[in-house]
Amino acid sequence: MSSPIGRHVLAELGGLPAALLDDSAALEKALRAALTGAGATVRQVVAERFAPQGVTVVAVLAESHASIHTWPELGSAYVDVFTCGDSADPVRAVADLAAALGAGSCAVEVVERGAPGVVDEPISPGVTRRWRLDGVRVRARTALQDVLVADTAQGVTLFCDGERQSAEHTQLTYHEALFLPAALLAERRERVLVIGSSEGVVSELAVTAGAIRVDHVDLDDECVRLCAEHLPYGYTPASLAAAERGEGPVRVHYADGRAFVRDTAESWDVIVVDLPDERPDEPDNQLNQLYTERFLRDCAARLRPGGVVVSQAGSPAVWRDATLRAAWARFGAVFGGRMYVGSPEHEWAFLCGTADPVPDPAEVAAGRLGELSVPPRTLDATDLRSHCVPPLALRSV
Repeated sequence: MSSPIGRHVLAELGGLPAALLDDSAALEKALRAALTGAGATVRQVVAERFAPQGVTVVAVLAESHASIHTWPELGSAYVDVFTCGDSADPVRAVADLAAALGAGSCAVEVVERGAPGVVDEPISPGVTRRWRLDGVRVRARTALQDVLVADTAQGVTLFCDGERQSAEHTQLTYHEALFLPAALLAERRERVLVIGSSEGVVSELAVTAGAIRVDHVDLDDECVRLCAEHLPYGYTPASLAAAERGEGPVRVHYADGRAFVRDTAESWDVIVVDLPDERPDEPDNQLNQLYTERFLRDCAARLRPGGVVVSQAGSPAVWRDATLRAAWARFGAVFGGRMYVGSPEHEWAFLCGTADPVPDPAEVAAGRLGELSVPPRTLDATDLRSHCVPPLALRSV
């Protein structure tokens, strides 16, 4: 029996002769041949010619169906082929049909059907990345955002509002690049403040690096608890519950990070700001307040001597680096010293700020790697030095 999971291929063919698009017999023959050649079993075909022109051909398949709808006056045809199971290849069927008809153009979209689905992640204006979901572990709407934890090609993956936040196979590369260079640049790392970073990985890295007190501030308590329950990294439900009670070195505070920093009298050696990318197209989004120069100044005022602020700063890719360039300028305005850190998880970059300039901060951080009781798993001194070279777009400003 065929699986209910299948692929639905939608295609627009252009550059076709008007006479061919009005020839129901020729279209039926071409569709049958393409479907059969792609492994489909054709049960019956119905063709209808319309007045004054245009044809619709529909094929019933053992695997599902296929159809052609033509517009001779435009030289175009719309085609769809839907097959369940693995016995037929609908992509090949469409390609063979386009070739047989002599199409001058063929625009194709493949829709996965019956599977848990896909996530189309926005990357930049006009660009998205499609994630196939091999299984959904939890999908929930919190008071603040849509949260999805699903199995993907990168392992268990966290999406918030349709944007990938972390994935099992790459999350440590991201989190070590975010936290460790900043922690090593700091003169001490006894007290750490983490804002955002719902998964809890940075809190754990801070303790491993020697922190005796970690304050983790996150506005979305539901998201943090969903991460602890469903992600195989970061907090577990038990460790999160202990942190919520204030037992042990990690203490979780469910609060607005901006207000927490502004109103506290506490100070820290390392302040980590780990957030989704800022939303310049959403000026009222509360997230943007944690990307402002004012917020950075509040963070700088909460540093202990020799302390460091590090923030997620967007992507170094030249076609989507607006956040990084803006953050670089803000860090330059607020801090006496700044250090760029690019992550081998290629989409991300981080910026570190210090009250006073530090000659060769990357060398300082690399030289302190030996102070860690547990060595990093995804970077060494050579990696650290190389990843701290800012892109030319920043160095030339």
